[in-house]
Amino acid sequence: MALLVRQPEESEGVMPGGTKGPSTAAAAGGKPSAVRQHMLGDQVKDHLLARILAGEFAPGERIVETRVARELGISQGPVREALRDLATLGLVDLEPYRGARVRRPATEEIHEAMRVRGELEALAAAEASPRVTAAHLSELRGLIAEMDELAAAGELEAYVRRNTDFHRTVVRASGNRTLERLWEMLEPFARTYITAVASGLDPGRALRSHRRIVKALASGDPAAAATAMREHSREAQGLVVQRDAGGDRGRSKPGSKHAGAAGAGRRAT
Repeated sequence: MALLVRQPEESEGVMPGGTKGPSTAAAAGGKPSAVRQHMLGDQVKDHLLARILAGEFAPGERIVETRVARELGISQGPVREALRDLATLGLVDLEPYRGARVRRPATEEIHEAMRVRGELEALAAAEASPRVTAAHLSELRGLIAEMDELAAAGELEAYVRRNTDFHRTVVRASGNRTLERLWEMLEPFARTYITAVASGLDPGRALRSHRRIVKALASGDPAAAATAMREHSREAQGLVVQRDAGGDRGRSKPGSKHAGAAGAGRRAT
């Protein structure tokens, strides 16, 4: 059986923020490790995803494997793996002999993803309600408090991150790993919603909706929890539909702080 040979450039890379990425070779004997390579690919995927959502890679723009690998100080293998994963998520298009380009999802695709995500979260809330712990509830209330402060300060990007953390906490509290995997597949789309509707977002209303979800979860009533989450999701969907109905008037200007990511729709709650 042929052995993969570690190339000189496949030394341990340093990810943004100074975090060292795993070496593509095992510690013993310098032999490559598929597990370590995959771990590094996941880190690169998260790095590229953050840049796409921030607008550093615009819709239609090429993502050059060699350039990314050089920037991160790693080989092209993990970058290629990361791009394949992003293509599976629908965020990039891979073209033979032409490489990867940031994909612009159609408006209807964004709406579809929101509807599916909303139903997944309603199911997650129903399953989480009987098993939610005091620690879960404390974490959710803490995130609501943070969102309140961030909304008041106009820190929309940070608000979106805490909002994502809130929904992820509910999904994980369900204990349903299949549901969690499906939710994570849609989460990058979810993070592209709220910025476009931010000017029309009522933070007070959104936070009251979050508090109703926590109250329903604490009640131990699966039906009430599902209803609270579904209503919350429908409010978000309504904002995005209203925004898209306005056409270009509701779109962020190119180059603006919130003009990144998939472009067809932006982050919703």
